[in-house]
Amino acid sequence: MRQLLALFCIIFTLTACEGDQGPPGEDGGVIIAPAFEIEVDFNNGNNFAITQNYGFDIVPSDVVLIYISWETIDGTEVWRLLPQTAILDEGVLSYNYDFTDTDFSIFMDATFDLNSLDSSWTQNQYFRVVVVPADYINGIDTANYDDVVKAAQISEFKSL
Repeated sequence: MRQLLALFCIIFTLTACEGDQGPPGEDGGVIIAPAFEIEVDFNNGNNFAITQNYGFDIVPSDVVLIYISWETIDGTEVWRLLPQTAILDEGVLSYNYDFTDTDFSIFMDATFDLNSLDSSWTQNQYFRVVVVPADYINGIDTANYDDVVKAAQISEFKSL
């Protein structure tokens, strides 16, 4: 029994020891996602698409989320995550996007000729672009604009 108690004390002592301190980590600061708002006029001249540089560096693991101002209800603007689709009399219309670590594109696609669209679908379209570190949005419903803005601590959108 004494030997068992001695063995237990030795094991306890060895596991309670502290090793060398590891390399210093980053400060636990708040990560604020870069975010900006753009206004786009889609037309035949730009092939119903825009491509734009961010104006700042992002890393390949960052996630770019783009929201469109879809409608206003009782004075409150409703933002929806792209892609968004609308079923019109002419056919199906969609707004979509893609991104790289240097730029992003927002484009329209349809099952009909986009030149026949009413200007309310093509002119003065507002988008909000949010660049978020991938690990930072883990578990957040990215389709929920309010949740993303709150989690990323975005207080304002600058025009680009």
